[in-house]
Amino acid sequence: MDSANFDSRPARADAPLNNSARHGLKIVIVGGFGVGKTTMVRSVSEIRPLDTEATMTKAGLGIDDPRGAPEKSTTTVAFDFGRITIDDENVLYLFGAPGQERFRFLWDRLFTGALGAIVLIDQRRIADSWYAIDRLEHQRTPFIVACNNFGESADGGDAVRDALDLDPRVPLIECDARSRESSKQVLITLVEHLHTDTTPAPARPTLLTASEPAS
Repeated sequence: MDSANFDSRPARADAPLNNSARHGLKIVIVGGFGVGKTTMVRSVSEIRPLDTEATMTKAGLGIDDPRGAPEKSTTTVAFDFGRITIDDENVLYLFGAPGQERFRFLWDRLFTGALGAIVLIDQRRIADSWYAIDRLEHQRTPFIVACNNFGESADGGDAVRDALDLDPRVPLIECDARSRESSKQVLITLVEHLHTDTTPAPARPTLLTASEPAS
């Protein structure tokens, strides 16, 4: 086995929830192609994450647009899944949505039962995030926006907020999806936003039972 690729985290079957866990909170990470959704799930999950990464082939030429991530060789074709325990009673189930336009028919299904969402963006490709924000607003799903740092100079928060035409009540933060601590801070920001969001909306989705996440 290649030690560089070895993941010491337990698989879900080997890491049962604590008996005290009562609430499973479904969170969706969504955004354009190659913005780091799979990376964020992998970095923050306490269990070995489930992913549906497939190798990109010539069959996708003319269908997918890899210009924003020319070095990317794999892509999510269903969803990524991870888990992180908040406290004795609350557990977050993380679902990373596929980014390509041809897989967007899966998004509404992934949004079902979600308490909230993270829109992960690459500031060099702001337009790729518009559809995700439109869908979440249409679904009345609370969300925050996280700008993934790709190591290049970036516009300020006000410029990004203006480009996204973002409601001033929606949190906008920077992050590094490769960092567990940074990704945890994104989740904390979302949970805090869910507790403080007072925007009138239909009744929020019912919480999942902690033992049985929905897809």
